[in-house]
Amino acid sequence: MHLFTPVGERRWLSHWEPRFPAGEHGDGSAPGTVFLTGDTYWVVADRTPDRVRYARVTPAVRAGTVEVVLRPDGDGTIADVTYDMTPLAEGDDHEPAIDEWEAAIASAIAPD
Repeated sequence: MHLFTPVGERRWLSHWEPRFPAGEHGDGSAPGTVFLTGDTYWVVADRTPDRVRYARVTPAVRAGTVEVVLRPDGDGTIADVTYDMTPLAEGDDHEPAIDEWEAAIASAIAPD
């Protein structure tokens, strides 16, 4: 789950640089934690050992939630990532680069 926390995503997402107004604590995924990426505000809505859900708002662009659920798959783990976003502006066609994430994560966790 660490790879899907605000701090853990730095390991595999090169442009990911969360800022924590109240200071960075642990992996940044305690419920109620607020952080920013660019112009986007995030709040950790809830967290369990195999699930984390974030609320996010990019003012005048989009708002919604992002949920990551982990489940075992043989010797590995599958991450189900669900975006439930509402456009706040016409023409917002945001599509997360989920297809690219699998390769980036595999590269980040591969043994040296």
